Amino acid sequence: MIKGKKILLLAPHPDDPEYACGGSIARWSKENELFYMAFSPCNISLPDGFPENILYEELLASAKVLGIAKGNITTFDFPVRRFPEHRQDILEEMVMLRKSIHPDIVLMPNSNDIHQDHKVIYEEGVRAFKHCSLLGYELPWNNLQFTSNFHVTLSKDDLAIKWEAIASYKSQEIRAYKSEDFFEGLARVRGLQVGSEFAEAFELIRWIL
Repeated sequence: MIKGKKILLLAPHPDDPEYACGGSIARWSKENELFYMAFSPCNISLPDGFPENILYEELLASAKVLGIAKGNITTFDFPVRRFPEHRQDILEEMVMLRKSIHPDIVLMPNSNDIHQDHKVIYEEGVRAFKHCSLLGYELPWNNLQFTSNFHVTLSKDDLAIKWEAIASYKSQEIRAYKSEDFFEGLARVRGLQVGSEFAEAFELIRWIL
């Protein structure tokens, strides 16, 4: 049981944690304090017709659905797809936040995520938060392989909240993976692995009791 903890979500881009583990976030927010750290508004990759920083506005709507306090959200303006050029600055921001909130559990992209921005957040996240419990979340379209050795069982209500949070990102309707059927199917697969109807899977990077 995860209860009474400070849980930090590292999001290379807004919506990554919601897609990967929105159901777990919904479940954990009831008995823990959650923090959200997003590194880029992804302005150059927005569809035509959307204003700059719309993803950060949508993040606020999603966070409200998930039960994350607005004051617990920290955003940055690192350029999308160019995180490798800013590794040290990203690390320093992580270290500052670690000293500020002292998280118990940190969720980040998994070690096999092939997106260049996600890889940087994983690698610098491990450096910055090596004394915390660490879980790598799953984004199947970025993985050639994935170690699913930590599972969180979900209720139908948890899945519904996850989809409501994802639906907050109106600017991302173009994404092929933005499908309620897809996420329910994946949750059924992960649930089957652990004898539950629904679940989300993580890579267990480090666990401290």
